[in-house]
Amino acid sequence: MSDPIKKIVLAYSGGLDTSIILKWLQETYRADVIAFVADVGQGEETESAREKAIATGASSVYVEDLREEFVRDFVFPAMRANAIYEGHYLLGTSVARPLIAKAQIDVLRRENADAVSHGATGKGNDQVRFELTYYALEPDVKIIAPWREWDLNSRDALMAYAEKHGIEVPVTKSKPYSMDRNLLHLSFEGGVLEDPWTEAPEDMFVLTTDPRKAPDVPTYLEIDFEQGTPVAIDGERLSPASLLEKLNGIAGANGVGRVDIVENRFVGMKSRGVYETPGGTVLYVAHRGVESITMDREVMLQRDQLSPKIAQLIYNGFWYAPEMDAMMAFIDKSQENVTGTARLRLYKGNCDLVGRRAERSLYDEKITTFEDDEGAYAQNDAGAFIRLNALRLRVRKNMGLD
Repeated sequence: MSDPIKKIVLAYSGGLDTSIILKWLQETYRADVIAFVADVGQGEETESAREKAIATGASSVYVEDLREEFVRDFVFPAMRANAIYEGHYLLGTSVARPLIAKAQIDVLRRENADAVSHGATGKGNDQVRFELTYYALEPDVKIIAPWREWDLNSRDALMAYAEKHGIEVPVTKSKPYSMDRNLLHLSFEGGVLEDPWTEAPEDMFVLTTDPRKAPDVPTYLEIDFEQGTPVAIDGERLSPASLLEKLNGIAGANGVGRVDIVENRFVGMKSRGVYETPGGTVLYVAHRGVESITMDREVMLQRDQLSPKIAQLIYNGFWYAPEMDAMMAFIDKSQENVTGTARLRLYKGNCDLVGRRAERSLYDEKITTFEDDEGAYAQNDAGAFIRLNALRLRVRKNMGLD
């Protein structure tokens, strides 16, 4: 017989699922439930989550400010890798989960607790992301995943449970969205969004202005990078979290960063998600701009071949896998010369790169100019270069191997 579970650390947000799970864990396991609230930039929600957890019966509540660590050690490395899942998703939820799970394991150890729990459903990706991290850091940890145990199999059932137990929840039957917010993004799933043909309602968005109502005058800004990491906006040096927070405000006001996609979940199904990632969208564009004049062509090619795999690893929850460590070591090496400034224009939902500069730029105007290059490049060398590269094509044609 396994040892009884007396103390559980729950990753708690105060949203619909975890609000109910806290009470359900108490009733089902007759155990103390410690609510762990990770502040990764969801704003004032953390204090209300603390109060709500106590009111719902948590034996204690941990609220940890992880904002700087989140942006510095998770968001920026993913950006340096140009990690974009399936061409569009900047991994806002995915990249936060390993940090939250790591901090949750720290609380488990401090409290000498018996198990950890989370609010991820049995259909989604977050269950994998949380639990792979748990196991990577604490191999013998006990995990309680209520969505895989209980019979509350719908949002309606959850809301009925909440009403029965007097638990306030942040969703209604008219707006039953599942939302996840941090400094990188705000995501929406569920409700009317489950029909991929239905346009997302405008009153749903929080971080971004309707591009049609954004300012009629473009906003220009400059972002400085040092070894691939953004460090300043318009010459003002900021901490990682402060920099991303400021960019969110500027880009959001210009309607930048909305994405509506149907993505392939790790468990095998397709899912529709709508995301607001204003500051992150700007950073990815700016970073590529500085890379374009500072990164060697072949190094960039190798990095870009790794980017989809790194994005997949993050999306699927393998942040702490050995292959991730190996790939990120290459990414770090590739960024050593990515120091410079990108200039951007934000206008009605668009983010356009309009300038880039760097002291150690590989761009040589004397070579690329259409004017007199003063002998910097011998154009007649190109003929031999092309002929040598065509050799295998000519041989193949002469052999009749079309």
